[in-house]
Amino acid sequence: MTTRASLDWPAIATAFAGRISHGALHPGAMLTALADFDHEKRKNPRHKPRHALAFSGGADSLALLLVLWAEGPGRWGRDFMVLHFNHRLRGRAADADEKFCARVCSALGIKFIAGRWRTARKDASEAEARAARFDFFHREMRRRKIRLLWLGQQQDDIAETMLMRLARGSGSAGLAAPRPAQEMPEGRWHLRPLLTLKKAEIVGALRAVGAAWREDATNAGGDFFRNRIRRDVLPRWLKAAQRDALAGAALARELLAEDDVALEMRVDELSPLAADRSLALKKIVGQPRAIVRRALHRWLRAQLGAGELSRQGFESLLAAVERGTPTRHSLGRDGFAVIRGGYLRYARSETR
Repeated sequence: MTTRASLDWPAIATAFAGRISHGALHPGAMLTALADFDHEKRKNPRHKPRHALAFSGGADSLALLLVLWAEGPGRWGRDFMVLHFNHRLRGRAADADEKFCARVCSALGIKFIAGRWRTARKDASEAEARAARFDFFHREMRRRKIRLLWLGQQQDDIAETMLMRLARGSGSAGLAAPRPAQEMPEGRWHLRPLLTLKKAEIVGALRAVGAAWREDATNAGGDFFRNRIRRDVLPRWLKAAQRDALAGAALARELLAEDDVALEMRVDELSPLAADRSLALKKIVGQPRAIVRRALHRWLRAQLGAGELSRQGFESLLAAVERGTPTRHSLGRDGFAVIRGGYLRYARSETR
C-alpha cells in the first residue's frame, strides 16, 4: 500500500475503530491493561495511564495505534507514546518508514520516539534484529517508567510462530506464543490485543476507511525463516486444511497456554528450588517428566554464570536428575552441574 502525505488520520482512526472495536480485541490483553491502570490509579488518583506502543508503520501496528487512539477517551486516555525502531537494514525505505510513523503520530497528537540500530550489519539475523529492537523498547520504557507495551501481532502470526517452533521441537510453553498478555522482567507486560483478528480482516478494514501504511519489501523474500513460512508454507497449509485453520491455530494456542499454566502451577506447589538455588530432587522424584523438565529449566535459569546447554546436553542432565545418582555434567567452561546428596547444585570450575 503506498503512503499518502495528507490524510485525515483522526477521522480515519474513528472510522477504523467503528469496524475493529474494543470488543473485538483479545480480552486477556485488555483486562490486563485495565487492571494495571486501575491498580496505579488506586495508588495515585491523579495518575494518568502511561503506556507505549511499538509502531513499525505496517498494517498491524497501524491498526492497533488507530484503535487505541480512538478508544482512549473514557478508557485509558491518550497519554501514551509510540516507539519506532529503525533497523537501518533497508536504506531509504527504512528511513521512509520512520518518517511515515512520525507523520501519523503528529497528526494524532501522540508522542513519537524513534531509535536506530547504530551497529546494524547487512547480514544481521532475524533474531539479532529482534533483540536490538526490544532492547530499545525496554530501555525507553525503563527510562520513562512505563510498564505496558502494546504489540501488533495478529492471528496469522500465531500460525506462523507455531509452524516455526514445531520445526525446532517446542513444548507447550513455546507453542503457546505469542501470548495476549506476557509478563516480562522488571514488572513489564507485553500486550497483543489483535490476536483475535486475521491479517485479512485488518487489511480489509484499513482499506475500507482509506488508510495507508508501509510495506516491508523483504517480507516477500526468503532470507528469514518466518518469511519463508509466510510465503511458501502458510498459504498451502490453509488451502489444504479446507477450514478456518488460522482460528484452529489460535484455539490450539489458547489450549496450550492453559496446559502451560497448569504445569507451572504444579512446579510452584512442589517448590523444588531451595534458597541457595539448589534443586531438591526428593521434591520431584516420581513426578511426570514434564514437571521434572520444568523444574530443571527453572534451576538452570537461577544459576548465575552458568553456560548454555545444548538440547542433547539438557536431555542428558534431565535423565541424570530423574535417576538421582551422583554425577557431574559440564555447564560450559565455567562450571558444572553436580548431583550429590539428593541435590542438584552448580559448581564453578575453580572448585574442582
